[in-house]
Amino acid sequence: MANKRGNQTVRDLVLSMVVLGVVVAFIYIFIPHDTNADPVKPIGFQTELSQARRDAPFPVAAPEGLGKDWRPTTVTYDAKDAKAVEWHLGFVDPQNEYAAVEQGNGPAAKFIADKSKRAVRDGNRTVTVAGVAWDRYKGPKYNALVRVEKGVTTMITGTAPDEQLAELAAALKAS
Repeated sequence: MANKRGNQTVRDLVLSMVVLGVVVAFIYIFIPHDTNADPVKPIGFQTELSQARRDAPFPVAAPEGLGKDWRPTTVTYDAKDAKAVEWHLGFVDPQNEYAAVEQGNGPAAKFIADKSKRAVRDGNRTVTVAGVAWDRYKGPKYNALVRVEKGVTTMITGTAPDEQLAELAAALKAS
């Protein structure tokens, strides 16, 4: 009796796999999918930007005039702690690399380390973008351009190449 029961279990398993395979094949064949479609789904960020600009204790920066090939993907505004307010706006750049605007009024060193994934200052190297000097940070995952002024850290960081980070920095407008 035990032998027969074991065979039924294997048979049931095989039948279940066949049924599951048919369902998956049906979905793949009959549900439309565009393999050429952009997998990045851009988001709107104007509502969060308006709120941040209205409430933040510092001028909130966001890019203006970036091309349509810069796709916004993430946005957060965290004001739970008035001494550590944070603004984040992430993009996928034209080469499908990640770049983000990060701002905060908390301790600069901790903020930079957290948001840049542990990037460190690249010697005394600075990059001038639109007449503004930014400190250059280099990291194992992200590179960054950083500016600390009046108790606010503004950073452009991500996997994007330096030219793309500079393009994002040049497009920033604060208000």
